[in-house]
Amino acid sequence: MTPTDLNNGFRDDEQRRHVQRVIHDRLADDRDPQECRFLMRFWWQLVMSYQEVSMDELSRNVGTPKLDVIEALISAIRSSHADIDA
Repeated sequence: MTPTDLNNGFRDDEQRRHVQRVIHDRLADDRDPQECRFLMRFWWQLVMSYQEVSMDELSRNVGTPKLDVIEALISAIRSSHADIDA
């Protein structure tokens, strides 16, 4: 993951906010504080132009099903706005 390019991959702020809501509401569960912390760092990375979290950190701290979702999201961000919506 190039840390500084994700924030530029969205059609507009509304699309980015929608993706952030999905991360916040469906992935980041505060019952697992460590995992939640790293997912929220990724959440911030979608807005910032600097690296908030690396893929290595995510892979060490986020469970496989959620990591798969994050990887698919990164791929969609780099692919097209329609892929992000899907």
